[in-house]
Amino acid sequence: MTPSPTPPPPPPADELVYVDRELARLEAHRLELLRRRAWLMSRLAEPAEPRARAAATAPGWQPPPGRTADVSGPGVRDVLLALGGVLLAIAAVAFTVVGWGALGIAGRGAVLAAVTTGALAAPVVLSRRGLTSTAEAVAGVGLVLTVLDVYALRRIGFGGGDTLAYTAVAAAVLAAAWAAYGRLLPGLALPLPAAVTAAQLPLVLWAHAAGTGLEAALTVTAAFDAAIAVRVSHPVVRRLAVSFATVTGAWSAALGLTASAQADSPAAALGPAAHLTALAAVALYAARPGNRAAAPCAAAAGLALTAAAGGPVRELLPDGWAVTAYTLTAAVLLAAVPARLPRDLARGLRGAAAGVLGTALLPTLPLTAAALAGPVTTLPGLWRGAPESVAAGIGGTGAELLPESFSAAPVTLLLVAGALAGYVRLTGAPAEPAGDKAGPDPRPMARRAAAGLLWAALATVPAAVPMTYTAAVGYGLLLTLGALALGASGRAPLTGPVALGCGLLGAVAVGGLAAATRPATFTVLGTLVAALVAGAVRTRAGTAVRTVLAVAAALFGGWLLLAGARAAELSAPWSGLLLMAVPAVLCAVAARRPEVPAAAMEATAALVTAVAVLLAAGDLPMTSAVLGLAGVLAAASALRPERRRTAGATAAALFVLATWVRLAAWEVTVPEAYTLPVSVPAVAVGFLLRRRAPETSSWTAYGAGLAATLLPSLATAWGDPGWTRPLLLGLAALAITLAGARGRLQAPLVLGAAVLALIALHELAPYVVQAVGALPRWLPPALAGLLLLVTGATYEQRLRDARRLRDTVHRMS
Repeated sequence: MTPSPTPPPPPPADELVYVDRELARLEAHRLELLRRRAWLMSRLAEPAEPRARAAATAPGWQPPPGRTADVSGPGVRDVLLALGGVLLAIAAVAFTVVGWGALGIAGRGAVLAAVTTGALAAPVVLSRRGLTSTAEAVAGVGLVLTVLDVYALRRIGFGGGDTLAYTAVAAAVLAAAWAAYGRLLPGLALPLPAAVTAAQLPLVLWAHAAGTGLEAALTVTAAFDAAIAVRVSHPVVRRLAVSFATVTGAWSAALGLTASAQADSPAAALGPAAHLTALAAVALYAARPGNRAAAPCAAAAGLALTAAAGGPVRELLPDGWAVTAYTLTAAVLLAAVPARLPRDLARGLRGAAAGVLGTALLPTLPLTAAALAGPVTTLPGLWRGAPESVAAGIGGTGAELLPESFSAAPVTLLLVAGALAGYVRLTGAPAEPAGDKAGPDPRPMARRAAAGLLWAALATVPAAVPMTYTAAVGYGLLLTLGALALGASGRAPLTGPVALGCGLLGAVAVGGLAAATRPATFTVLGTLVAALVAGAVRTRAGTAVRTVLAVAAALFGGWLLLAGARAAELSAPWSGLLLMAVPAVLCAVAARRPEVPAAAMEATAALVTAVAVLLAAGDLPMTSAVLGLAGVLAAASALRPERRRTAGATAAALFVLATWVRLAAWEVTVPEAYTLPVSVPAVAVGFLLRRRAPETSSWTAYGAGLAATLLPSLATAWGDPGWTRPLLLGLAALAITLAGARGRLQAPLVLGAAVLALIALHELAPYVVQAVGALPRWLPPALAGLLLLVTGATYEQRLRDARRLRDTVHRMS
């Protein structure tokens, strides 16, 4: 066999490059190793554990390629030990259940005793030698074997005939044994959690075996779990105990609430009340200071106490007063919480009481709305007679959903209001929070809510108590006047705005209720207008309250005027004209009373004016009159310097609208009659603007005014077969064009020239058509060709002329 020839050596230059590259690579590797050696030398003096942690984040170190470990050594060890323990446990179960019958009694006992003893004793030796994970795995197998021992004892007939009772006793024994084993070997993590888990079964199974006492068993189990969660410092055991306490406590509470709801007498409700009180005691024990879950535990205790006391109270009250019963107990709980109680505990108890009180308000909301709006919606009509009873008129407004709760609604609302007021009184005057962590102070909001709920309770009395129509109207009027007086007094900064809002709402309600009879309408509306005006004049609560009262007085005054128009049998257009008295008064107030915001008065005047225009919409002359009056009022407002621009523009627009409506009433169809009243003032204003500010563009000054007349007239002229309109429009366009050229104004020149050209085209079009029809067929193409030739020959000159014309127009203002 002929050997392969040796490849020739590379050229010296190439070999030199290769050698230099390899030397550089070796030098870089040498420097990396030196840095690693220095880092290792600096870590030799450190303890073993910090050195192991630092090795994982060593700078500049990467494991050798192909040797990266996905799982650490301890992780692999734990997995193997756990798998081994599980396999041994499965084998033990299979041996006990399946292969047990192959041995006699002595053999069975010896095998189980030996294996269980060995499995429980081995962790002692393994723990002393530092093999904690191995000891944990073997201990787990030992715990499983103890369960199999109990099962085996039951199979041979130990423990009597009741399986549930035997299981309960066995679970108790196993829990005690596992707890003692865990205390003996504190390094093991499994025995104590297993003991806590087993301790959940004895009492529950015993209660099932006895057929009674499940609520007590669950309560005692929850107390046991709470004690472990509070006393034991082991984190796993504590978390497990908290979970079990939550589950067993919730189960026990559900059973207690069910039993309390099913009780049909005060005596029958005492048993569930005692059960729920015991649960509350357990929750309060768990809500100890320092516990992070102290507030939720206290809240649970508060709910349990409310339910416990509410059951017997509910049975003592009439039917339909269940919500009131629980509201009463929650109010007592809120008032009974001491001010010096630990913060988390007090917050939890008060939060539970507040939650019950808020829930109790939900069924009263539709009842309150029905009490306010129900009589109004059920009246037979305007001034058609009063109902015999206000409460009888509530039907059909949604209150039939809870008819028996009408009598309880005022009491419920009053209890909630009293509870909130008592909370504010017991905790002191509202103050600013001590810091960011304290959060906003709830007491100001509680006072406002108490004031609103107190008014709601008083407002629902006519719906809950049989009351004649006259008495209900008088009661509602007095309640409204009282609320308005409190809101306007300025003596209650916190509750004053709430009282004012409630008073206005009550005013609307009693005003609608008074619509049943004519005397009631005028009496109530007149009294309300007088009270609102007096409040707006004499209030010391500030500008905002004065403005609200003034606006309300204007609106109710308009209501009173409409009622007077209806009594005088005026038509809707005349009623709208009469209603314009309200905007007149508002504009006068805005001009004479600087302490009242003019913008609010004028906005209210605009609203009332819109209503007046709608009322007069069926009569065009009357609509024009209403718009003219509105323009006069706007022009009067424009006399004030600060309102000149806005009110002046509004007045001009209203006058134009009034003119247009009047022209439409006269059946005028000439467009110039509508456009010239706009264009002439607009051009005049533009002329004055140009004199004051010469730099103003002509489009800004004259564009809109000229276009308002030229464009509609042009559109009309194109469809007009006569010659008068096109002639007049052409003359006007010519005058505008000449004026723009003389004054070098772009807008008049462009608009006038464009309109003039279009009018000329419109007038010459028929003659052009006739001339084209009379010419020979060959002449139009010849003329077109000649035109193109001339255009092409003089193209550059025409282009320069067009540019010159464009520059001339652009130089115009």
